[in-house]
Amino acid sequence: MNNIKKILLIVLFISLHHSFVYSIEPDVFVQSTVNRASQILSKNISKEQKIDELKSIAKETVDIRGVGFYSLGSARKNLDEDQKKIFFDLFESYFLKSFSSRLSEYTNPKIEVNGKEVLNKNYTIVNSILIATNERPEIKIDWRIYTKNPDNPLIRDLIIEGLSLARTQKEEFASILNSNDGDINALFDTLEKFSKN
Repeated sequence: MNNIKKILLIVLFISLHHSFVYSIEPDVFVQSTVNRASQILSKNISKEQKIDELKSIAKETVDIRGVGFYSLGSARKNLDEDQKKIFFDLFESYFLKSFSSRLSEYTNPKIEVNGKEVLNKNYTIVNSILIATNERPEIKIDWRIYTKNPDNPLIRDLIIEGLSLARTQKEEFASILNSNDGDINALFDTLEKFSKN
């Protein structure tokens, strides 16, 4: 009897162990993430509460640091460690506000994942469709998923109808810096004002 118990415990341990170390497929990760967001958006709660819950999801699922430093482009090479910290703190607040306030305008958006393309061991593109409604047409959304750690995939970019949000943001930041002779403080001010308004 004791031997049977031991065997059952070993099997249970192995099963649990495998369930925790099993890597998450990028398409499953994306569908799970959008399902969580849809549940929040369909709740009968205030817009502010929805925004707070959406921010929590974004912190878990988006590589905010990676997106931020990509958006900064070559200007990041000129920053010292203190400036990098200031930038990341400001960018995180800016990103979370921008992401959550835009998304909170939707009521229960339905997104269907319909494929994926593995680019290399670090990146997979997940294809999806935002289902059409009476108010909007069908929208094609591709998700650039960072998979260096297969147990913790992260969103690096959204490509909506062929337009990369990360690239657009990079161009906006470059424009601000170019208009201010490359002064990083001008970008800091812009990010801070947006987050506070």
